[in-house]
Amino acid sequence: MSRDRPTVGGHLRDYWARIRGGDLGTLPAVLGLLILILIFGSARSETFLSALNFANLFNQSAQIVFIAMGLVFVLLLGEIDLSAGFGSGVCGAVMAILLTTHGLPWVVAIPAAMATGVLIGIVLGLLVAKLGIPSFVVTLAAFLGFQGVLLTLLEGGKNIAIDDEFVTSLNNGTLSVRASWILAVAGVAGFGLAQFLRWRARVIRGLIAEPAGIVLARIAGVAALALSATYVLTLERAVNVSITSLKGIPIVVPIILFFLVLWTFVLGRTTYGRHVYAVGGNAEAARRAGIPVDRIRVSVFAIASFMASIGGILIVSRQSSVDPNTGGSNILLYSVGAAVIGGTSLFGGQGKIIYAVIGGAVIIVIENGMTLLALNSGVKFIFTGLVLLAAASVDALARRRAAASGG
Repeated sequence: MSRDRPTVGGHLRDYWARIRGGDLGTLPAVLGLLILILIFGSARSETFLSALNFANLFNQSAQIVFIAMGLVFVLLLGEIDLSAGFGSGVCGAVMAILLTTHGLPWVVAIPAAMATGVLIGIVLGLLVAKLGIPSFVVTLAAFLGFQGVLLTLLEGGKNIAIDDEFVTSLNNGTLSVRASWILAVAGVAGFGLAQFLRWRARVIRGLIAEPAGIVLARIAGVAALALSATYVLTLERAVNVSITSLKGIPIVVPIILFFLVLWTFVLGRTTYGRHVYAVGGNAEAARRAGIPVDRIRVSVFAIASFMASIGGILIVSRQSSVDPNTGGSNILLYSVGAAVIGGTSLFGGQGKIIYAVIGGAVIIVIENGMTLLALNSGVKFIFTGLVLLAAASVDALARRRAAASGG
């Protein structure tokens, strides 16, 4: 195969060689997701495959996906944040208290909750980077402490209901049908343009580029997926149409897409992103290369807690209230599971933001599908745990295979 004119066949052979060498990426998660959809779709086609349930999947997965996005940054450094779940609850409580007790508008309450998340992350990062305390210990202590903070903020455990229309719409409302189609078409066009410009830049610089056919196929695949999903989401899905109409893309979808694009750009196209991967790959080598390792460590914890605050805001929006269990229960485990199942390595240095989204989809499909099958919580926890164990095993085996092949 000519290096100047790569062919589709040669590209596919190279991709297969990378898979055999242990570079699996999101392949296991995507295949698992498709299998789960087939299983649950066959067992409960009338409910699982309905437009109403499809839309609900986005709302149900929002907190997990956002926390998992932030955890990708921490995991890239081979660290862990066990406090992200209750941290998101604390941030959600801050917003709720400012909205209700203090009567402040959402334009103040939401940024305050985000700032709380950043502050939490900076403190955790400084303890890890400057004092050298293992992140497991620091965040485990924070996990316990934030439960106490949440109880204190809620004065011993009361439930605070919120009725701010904007806040409650974030994870309950939908775009209009017209806005939904505009978002879908604009998203596909933007993705296609970005792919084309990237391919063209490599060709102009004389670098090895993907075959044009592969680029076009990727754009066509994303377009088909996005437009098909938009079609389903713009169907009427209200249970009682005579009372209300419910159709359009959930508002939480463009929020997810915004942060997906933002953090993908940060990790893939900026010096900071390259530094994160470098520190995760080999911290000592990165330090000798002049990379501010401690600063990078602090920053990833700040980003993780910031994203946890977004998750907290959205779960409070979904429930229209905050209580002592907000951010607790299985939220943290599901969020870590989403990042790992999606393909982020527990050993650091390997992962992308899209992995958190795909992993979050796997987690919520399991939860949603098993609920529709009326399976008890014990079965759901066992199955989800087995899926997470399988993902971690694939990660370990892939790294071993890559090391054996010299990758």
